[in-house]
Order: sequence, then C-alpha cells, then structure tokens
Amino acid sequence: MQGSSGTAMIANFLPIILIFVIFYFMLIRPQQKKQKDYEKMLSGLNKNDEVVTTGGVHGTILNVKDTTLTLKIDDNVKIEVNKNAIGYVKKSRGGSND
Repeated sequence: MQGSSGTAMIANFLPIILIFVIFYFMLIRPQQKKQKDYEKMLSGLNKNDEVVTTGGVHGTILNVKDTTLTLKIDDNVKIEVNKNAIGYVKKSRGGSND
C-alpha cells in the first residue's frame, strides 16, 4: 500500500512540474537570450554607428565611454546618453575608438 501512495503523490505533482518546465522554455529562457543579445549589442557599439535611443532620438556615435556615449544628432548638436538608453543600431559602420 505504501508504494501506491507514493506513486499517486508523484502523479498529482506531475502536471505542476510540466507547467513549470513549459513556463521556463516558453518565457524565461527566451527572455534571458534576448537580454544577452542586447548586452552584446551594447558592448559592440563603435564610433560612427547609427543608433536609435529608447526615446526615439536618432544619432551617430561620436565617442564611446564606459557607461555613456556621445551622439551627434544634427550639425553642431551633440548629446551624451547612457549606453542602456540605446534601443537598437540602425547601421553599424565600425570604426576605431580614437
């Protein structure tokens, strides 16, 4: 009798365990991959890359520092923004970090 009680207990928890496994593979794991790709994009920012900030400002990178970068958004208009304010890179032109 003791063996059948243990098996029934496992059978009761099996749907809950399956829900957690599905939850992990459909929500948590893709979010972690997306975050890793974003961090890789931020670490690969270079001078002359064209970027768009999360606020919608389009600009070209003039200078890259540890946590900030300088964007040229128009002739004689430069702003300094945090790296984590970059939404995506429009054009990656590469270049040297002079």
